[in-house]
Order: sequence, then structure tokens, then C-alpha cells
Amino acid sequence: MKILAIETSCDETAISILECKGDEQNTSFKILGNVLLSQIDIHREFGGVFPAVAKREHAKNLVPVLAASLEEAELLHEDRQLLPDAIRTEIGTLLTREPELAEALFAFLDESETPAIDAIAVTHGPGLEPALWVGVNLARALAMVWEKPLIGVNHMEGHLLSALTKPNEDGTFEIKDVSLPVLGLLISGGHTELVSMDQWLSYRLIGQTKDDAVGEAFDKAARMLGLPYPGGPEISKLATAAIARGNTIKPSLPRPMMRDDTCDFSFSGLKTAVLYMVKDRTLTETEKEEISHAFEDATSEVLFAKSSKALYTTGAKTLVLGGGVSADTHIRKFFTEHISNEHPEVALRIPTPRFTTDNAIMIGIAGYYRALKKEFTEPDQMRANGNLSLT
Repeated sequence: MKILAIETSCDETAISILECKGDEQNTSFKILGNVLLSQIDIHREFGGVFPAVAKREHAKNLVPVLAASLEEAELLHEDRQLLPDAIRTEIGTLLTREPELAEALFAFLDESETPAIDAIAVTHGPGLEPALWVGVNLARALAMVWEKPLIGVNHMEGHLLSALTKPNEDGTFEIKDVSLPVLGLLISGGHTELVSMDQWLSYRLIGQTKDDAVGEAFDKAARMLGLPYPGGPEISKLATAAIARGNTIKPSLPRPMMRDDTCDFSFSGLKTAVLYMVKDRTLTETEKEEISHAFEDATSEVLFAKSSKALYTTGAKTLVLGGGVSADTHIRKFFTEHISNEHPEVALRIPTPRFTTDNAIMIGIAGYYRALKKEFTEPDQMRANGNLSLT
């Protein structure tokens, strides 16, 4: 099955085309086309993602990204064929709020034949709802014109399932030999949650943040330290520099909720502690490195302590890290060392760097799993939901 996947949940415009084979227990994927445009440089001046700007950029970039991905997959073929007036009117109504997208899409469709794909998958939540709608509406339009089945994908399911993949020497990747239950620690700018997958695509919420997501805490702490957006990589760089010079004296930062009886998280107290630490001070570069190192230690210890508790609670045999914060070098190393020492019976799956950030490959993977269950949606029924839950 060839799946065209669309991702616009935040500030990455991404479209991938995957060739997918197998069943739930043993799947393989080949990337035929994959194009991603990041908006980070645009949003950096705002210190975070500005939804209206994200929506505008998606509308501007989606059709060029679509064409480039199809061309990479050798599925883009010119064929002048004007759309029927009824279809053109329907798409024009659908894309009323994205006129720039509509204009580009009409031009593309008038010059291109229907590609040899089997289904279209699109992120329909969670995320920034204005951004989500742009991708959803493009997917709806393509499904109508090309007469292809449409699959709505939960963004966080994409993170979880893509983290289960293993690369092959021929450039393909696969999901196999996964022992259930799977415990997923999903950590990003908007999410910090522990989810148990007891059976394939069946989830239970085990724990979640009571306030800030860990990625949000990273960004806010970075802002307090005078670091640019996005904050996570900047704090990681400074912490790495502190470790490289043998830093052993770190400021004391709290580990909120680490020893309570739940699997829930809290990061607002940690963020506030950093605020009081830097308030009315001009920090040296060394002090910034030390605070960053302390912040990395605190977040890593809290995340692992809660994951460890959840492993005992669920009896999970596989632990998965997913989401943007799973790219953090310090967190990856901490989990690798401590799982090996404290839970040697648990298989740890940490995604390759390409799957930590938002991307359309992971949406294609999740879309294929949903297609195996015949979970398709009619174009006029597909909706974006910024608060879509996995459980």
C-alpha cells in the first residue's frame, strides 16, 4: 500500500509517501518521497509558534511540498485535465479561508494526473487548530479529486509508533518483535504523558502533567536564561558544555512530584525555581551552563522516576520515548543507562533523530496501521481537533 501523508500540526509543513507492507506484528516501510519545511526561523522572533503565522506558511507551502514529494517518489506526471466545475466549486468552498492554497492547488491539479497512491493520511490532532485545518482541508480536497480513501491520524500515535521502528541496511525500516504491553512516554512542547498500549492501537492514560509540558518548561527556562527559541536544544548545548568541562557543582533545583504515589508530572515548580535563581542577575556563560546542567538533571530524573513507576504499574515489556523532547541527548543517555540497570527485562525504544521532530513519515506509519483496521473517514466528515486525545 502506498500512503501519502500530510503533517501540519505546528510549525513543520511535511508530506511523505510511504510504501507499506505487512500486518500489525511485522510491518515494513519504504520512504518513496519525503519533503519537510520548518518554520522555526520565522517563529524565533516571536519566542514561540504564532498560530496565525503557522497557518499562513502552511497554506503557502503545502502545494510546493506536495509536488516535490510526489516528484521524489516518481509519481508526479503532467497531464492537462481541467477539473469539472462541480468539483472546482466544492473545493473552492472548502478552501474559502485559504485562498492562496486554493489557487495553488487548482493550478497543480489542472496540470497533474492522479498519482498511483492507495490512501491519504493526515494529522487531524492534537496541535494548533488553525494549522491543523490547513492540512486537513488539503487532504479532504485531494481525497475528493483523486477518489482515494482518507485516514485521520492522531499526531501522538505517530510519535509512539514511529519510535518502535528499526532501520534496515537497505534504507527501509520495520516494526517487529514488539513485546506488549508498550509504555509510551510522550514528551513534547505540548505533551507530557505516560500511555500504555496493551493491545495494538488500544491505549490507557497512566499519567500526565498537571501543569506545564516538559518541552514548554524547557522553552520557558531557556527564555529566562536569555537563550533563543526553541529552548530545548539550547539548554542541551549548554549542559553538554558544562559536562565536558567536568562541572560537578550544580545549582539545586526541585524534582516536583517525583516521589508521590502517582505517575503524574509537574514542571511549573521547576520553572519557577529557575526564575528565582536568575531574577535580577546578570549571568555569566558558566552560570548559564551550570543552570542548564541542573535543569537537565532535574527533568531527566523526574521523567525516569515516573516512567519507572509506570513500568511496575503496567507490567510493560517495552518502553518507548516519543515526541520532540526525546531528541534531548541528556534524557536519551539517562534513560538508556537507568533502564539497563533498573529494568533489564524491559526493551527500550528511542526514536532516531528524524522521528523525534514533527514529520509526515510518522503520520504515514500510523495511517497504515489505521488502514489495516479499515478506519477510513469520508472527506466531508474529517475534522481538525486541537485537543484530540490518544486515550
